[in-house]
Amino acid sequence: MAILLAPPPPVSCSYQPPLTHRINYHSPQSNPKPKLEDVSFTFTQKTNTTHHHPPWFQEINKLCQSGNLPKALNLLNKSSDSQDFSGYHSRREAIGVLLQACGYWKDMETGGKIHELVSASTRFRNDIVLNTRLVTMYSMCGSPLDSRLVFDRLQEKNLFVWNALVSAYTRNQLFDDSINLFVELISETDFKPDYFTFPCMFKACSSIFDVGLGQVFHGMAIKVGLVMDVFVGNALVGMYGKCGCLEDAVRVFEKIPKRNLVSWNSMIRGFSNNGLSYECYNLLREILGEGFLPDDATIVTLLPVCASEGNVDMGMVIHGLAVKLGLNEEMMVKNALMDMYSKCGYLSEAMILFDKNNKKNVVSWNSIIGGFSREGDIYGTFDLLQRMQVEDENVRPNEITILNVLPACLEEKELESLKEIHGYSVRHGFHDDEMVANAFIAAYTKCGCLDYAQHMFYGIQNKTVSSWNALIGGFAQNGSPKPALDFYFKMKNAGLDPDWFTIGSLILACAHLKFMHYAKQIHGFVLRNGLDCDSFIGISLMSIYIQCNKILYAHALFSRMEDKDLVCWNTMLTGYTQLELPGEALHLFRQMLSNGVRPYEIAVTSAFEACSQLLALRLGKELHCFALKANLMEDMFVGCSILDMYAKNGCMEQAQMVFDSLSERDVASWNVLIAGYGINGHGSKALELFEEMYRLWLKPDRFTFIGVLMACSHAGMVKEGIQYFNEMQDLYGIEPKLEHYACVVDMLGRAGRIEEALKLTSEMPEEADARIWSSLLSSCRIHGNLEMGTKIAQRLLELEPEKAENYVLVSNLYAGSRKWDDARRVRQRMKKIGLQKDAGRSWIELGGKVYSFFAGDDMLPSSMEIRDMWKNLEEKITLIGYVPNTSCVLHELEEEEKIEKLRGHSEKLAISFGLLKTSKGSTIRVCKNLRICLDCHNAAKLISKAFEREIVVRDNKRFHHFKDGLCSCSDYW
Repeated sequence: MAILLAPPPPVSCSYQPPLTHRINYHSPQSNPKPKLEDVSFTFTQKTNTTHHHPPWFQEINKLCQSGNLPKALNLLNKSSDSQDFSGYHSRREAIGVLLQACGYWKDMETGGKIHELVSASTRFRNDIVLNTRLVTMYSMCGSPLDSRLVFDRLQEKNLFVWNALVSAYTRNQLFDDSINLFVELISETDFKPDYFTFPCMFKACSSIFDVGLGQVFHGMAIKVGLVMDVFVGNALVGMYGKCGCLEDAVRVFEKIPKRNLVSWNSMIRGFSNNGLSYECYNLLREILGEGFLPDDATIVTLLPVCASEGNVDMGMVIHGLAVKLGLNEEMMVKNALMDMYSKCGYLSEAMILFDKNNKKNVVSWNSIIGGFSREGDIYGTFDLLQRMQVEDENVRPNEITILNVLPACLEEKELESLKEIHGYSVRHGFHDDEMVANAFIAAYTKCGCLDYAQHMFYGIQNKTVSSWNALIGGFAQNGSPKPALDFYFKMKNAGLDPDWFTIGSLILACAHLKFMHYAKQIHGFVLRNGLDCDSFIGISLMSIYIQCNKILYAHALFSRMEDKDLVCWNTMLTGYTQLELPGEALHLFRQMLSNGVRPYEIAVTSAFEACSQLLALRLGKELHCFALKANLMEDMFVGCSILDMYAKNGCMEQAQMVFDSLSERDVASWNVLIAGYGINGHGSKALELFEEMYRLWLKPDRFTFIGVLMACSHAGMVKEGIQYFNEMQDLYGIEPKLEHYACVVDMLGRAGRIEEALKLTSEMPEEADARIWSSLLSSCRIHGNLEMGTKIAQRLLELEPEKAENYVLVSNLYAGSRKWDDARRVRQRMKKIGLQKDAGRSWIELGGKVYSFFAGDDMLPSSMEIRDMWKNLEEKITLIGYVPNTSCVLHELEEEEKIEKLRGHSEKLAISFGLLKTSKGSTIRVCKNLRICLDCHNAAKLISKAFEREIVVRDNKRFHHFKDGLCSCSDYW
């Protein structure tokens, strides 16, 4: 069997002992309880004497099958203690049967009484077989200490009783004790471990993930000649599979001379738990090819593989196989099928199976409740929880039920339901379980009830790292990063070290707070403890550096990562676009393609955003073709990104075509189109779209109104804008936020209604931020309102004293009113605190390459050509009315010097270069980082007329489409 393997994480395995020992000594594994009708409690220790049992023995056997053990014990006590061999033998067998039944039904009380009966009898006190039964009974009832006491009191011991105690420790997860007992067995006795002892050892080694010790026991099994035994081989396959050593598991599997179905199931389980689904399905085909018929263990091992991958098609194939083999009526198979369908998103199919199940157990209810909870169906989840308690009095919620319900509690409106579950858990003692307590902490934080989360946390007596993680993670993920850091320091003071989950939560908290100092400390801890190889932590560290605007740090981490997965690439791409580094984002996208990494929705969306920022239309079109070929157009995010890219490149016709071609138009796509028309100067069209959206019964959101208000602002539609602003809350129930007020303030300011705008700022429910004061200051400069502008400037500089752009606005206010001394004073203050004005920059994309130009830049290779081109342009447009507007030069210079300054504006350089390098009739698209000045605006209008070209300029506020001597803004911007 040729199987390709990769080192996977550790997994679980199972072991089934030889049939001849299965009743006497019980498997060290927690095997599913057999069906009651299949159980026959008979004493299987063979003797050389044949005998017939009396009627009371048969009655005891029936009572054991029905679980009525106290009555069976009474019947045993009433039976005569005959001195003849036959009576003694029947009584001895009856005791053995009762002990076996006590273990099966976990009736330790009745088992203890039988123990007293055995101890009081001189004939049975030292009976090795009955004492072995006692050891097994106590272990099955969860009391390995009593098993040990029985073992220690035995005067003579055989291998069976040693094996029974080894199994007792293994069954009760006392794996170290099991291994120590094995060492005692081989060092202090002459017994040799057999094909029952070794499987117990392999189970113990796999459970503590000690593959090295397991290999030692493997060697011992080889020496004593048991390694070829099918049961030992199966246990070895299970151990290696669980420890992630699948190559060793395959080697052992292939050497088993007579593989049984358990062998195949063990191998499937190894592949399954290591995420190798393809190999699992191949093994199923080989099982059928070898003539074996899969059993319920095969089916319930394969179905979780389908569930984890969402492979419902394969799940249906296995469902069909189970039906053909008559296994679909098995309880475990029913539950596994239900779980598979719900996890694959086929909740209605899971519900059909659930309703058809007439013998539901707690696992059945937990599976379907978990399915509804994962879907976020809070009402369905709680309805099932109530049904569970009403419909079946024999089934009661357990800890797993609570853990399945809690993920549905995601919002504040579920708080009352969460409290009800909490009360139920307290009444039934579930809250003492660490996992349940941690889940409640997480649920309370998600519902915004941080006080309850802390109260729950402080109620935990023995707080583990997981408990601290639940609280720290809950605070970090739900908008309270500062308390998350505080609790981390308390955790450290308590003497507990963080794990990878703690680190991830701390990184998230630092990212929210932009605490670079703590981020570096966490990074140092990660490096010192060797956690930097963890992909999740590496990506989280990249994210925090991006949030703190330290993109070089993030790129250094990215470069050092050996195995970059798709999430890693996506994080870096998103970081570049968030920090408005579109060139770097597109370069990384190309590198991603050249490395053979196929980009999906997130990466493609980031690339479209980069094209939008760069005004790189050609690259955007190429990317659009890529998305079409890669079948990504059905994704709503990709569709909106393409729509946004065309809108932000000034191509509203193409944007409208993309919008019309979308198979499903959600509110987000309408928002993008409305905002696109707004910034491109088509205010009326934007409002038409809004009204059409309303007619289609699509409910607008707060982003819709941002687009509508921006459209009204850019088009000078003040009356309409105020009307929509007032209707936001009255008609649509949307509370205006700060960004909506900012749009209205900007709209009033552009229209020269500065006093109204200022009055609105005083009526806002929140304090006006720097954006609003900056907008008002610009309006004061445009409309020459020096007095009001001076007051606003003071307020702006108080809010953001370290932002260069604010000082430039104040300086321009004074310069525009010819207050040169005040303008110089502001610039000197700016220089004193080390701030530098952003240079005017424009860029243009030609042939897929982006060319940048700075104001007054003479260092470009083609500077002379560009200057000559502008000289030619200036001569032609002067003939049709161009006069340099020197009022745009806000410096105290001579008139000729001002004209020369105007000639060096970056948008003029970019337009000149575009005319040099493009053919007649093609559109020139220029992007500018600052607002276009009045002189450049007038020049661009005249150039479009003189040269019969369409020129599109996007400044930091809006688009200007110049054509035939006119601009789309109608000279209102």
